[in-house]
Amino acid sequence: MCGIFGIANHSDPARMTYLGLYALQHRGQESTGMSSSDGDEVYTHKAMGYVADVYSEDILAKLKGHNAIGHTRYSTAGDSCEGNAQPIVVKCTYGTVALVHNGNLINAGSLREELERQGAIFQSTSDSEVILHLLARSQTRELLDALGETLAKVHGAFSLLLLTKNALIGVRDPNGFRPLCIGKLNGSYVLASETCAFDLIGATYLREVEPGEIVFVRGEELWSVKALPSTKLSKCIFEHVYFSRPDSIVFGRTVQTSRDLMGRILAQENPVEADLVVPVPDSGVAAAIGFSQQSRIPFAFGLIRNHYVGRTFIEPKTTIRNFGVKVKHNPIKELLAGKRVILIDDSIVRGTTTRKIVKMVRAAGAKEVHMRISCPPTLSPCFYGIDTPTKKELIASSHTVEEICKYIEADSLAYLSLPGLMRAVDGKGSEFCTACYTGQYPLAFQEMIPDAKAADRQLDLWEASLKE
Repeated sequence: MCGIFGIANHSDPARMTYLGLYALQHRGQESTGMSSSDGDEVYTHKAMGYVADVYSEDILAKLKGHNAIGHTRYSTAGDSCEGNAQPIVVKCTYGTVALVHNGNLINAGSLREELERQGAIFQSTSDSEVILHLLARSQTRELLDALGETLAKVHGAFSLLLLTKNALIGVRDPNGFRPLCIGKLNGSYVLASETCAFDLIGATYLREVEPGEIVFVRGEELWSVKALPSTKLSKCIFEHVYFSRPDSIVFGRTVQTSRDLMGRILAQENPVEADLVVPVPDSGVAAAIGFSQQSRIPFAFGLIRNHYVGRTFIEPKTTIRNFGVKVKHNPIKELLAGKRVILIDDSIVRGTTTRKIVKMVRAAGAKEVHMRISCPPTLSPCFYGIDTPTKKELIASSHTVEEICKYIEADSLAYLSLPGLMRAVDGKGSEFCTACYTGQYPLAFQEMIPDAKAADRQLDLWEASLKE
């Protein structure tokens, strides 16, 4: 996941970036960082934690200048530690360069091994650092030429922002895996993972950075350089299923529209007689509303989510049944008692959380519990920027729908079909990566790493990182 934000030619870029990152907090909660530049120097601050906790007025005052970039991290490659927080900053022949990255490089392991043999010393375990090492080793005179040369060597998903002492650069990989948008705020250009960041600061959405495009911003001017040859488009469909905020425009389409249609088509494909449609908040809400409106079964918030739960919490010393799931969700018994309930969620991964939620709804007095999922079964792990478990941990990879239904103890279970999902995201199925549902990867390790043993070793490294 990860969220990236950048702004150029603004009188208070650090505060604008702070607000932009605040809007993108849902894309990463482990760490955050920011770099600014004033024409002479690049200033950086980063730390573990949420955006609101990491930055203070004093820190923002030290991030001087007219340009800035920022990052909220969700670790999918590399450890969760302050050393892997971004921006990553280097000093090289092109001056000081700060970088933030959303996505994963599938050939980072082999590139890192090669660079280390050449004497490179890495400061982090993040795959993003590979890009800066390659950039620093380029023999070309101009930064943009060096960047084009560098990005021709890396493969996978990368939406990038780079900051120099006087310029802001945005890049999107040729497959277009991860989103990156361009906006305008008076005389300032803004780049962000999602348009919800523009809404908060009052910027106007202009367009997406095109797959393979490099945009260069200096002062009030923006230049576009189509530097990377476009291959097959592979936009991550999970951005519309789960990642992005419903109020964002992603891949040229409002996420809310897609999720509402997912729910409507799910109701058409998998109808069931019931009294109540209940979302698993927050990710199931938009699809549940669509399902309710299509089926004409009343909608209700039968589960209430605690929005103040962090990634960790202190558990009681005595064992409390289903404690973990109760911290996040709590049922409204008066709504659920004696009802035939349709639970709507965006996905089932391991199945353990879904099982606990179904049991919770039953314990609240529901007469029947029917589970409906607004995407197809997740069969395969993602190597392009989603922190999914290994294949054997994904329940749908080794169990039928009937077996999963029995495991989660629901009265029925049904998923949205892949053609239905394609219809919901505007029907252009050829433009999306659906590897998590099909196991067909648009960038195979064997294609990127010709040596079969090296490809197998790279895949093993990924599997190991996913387990961690």
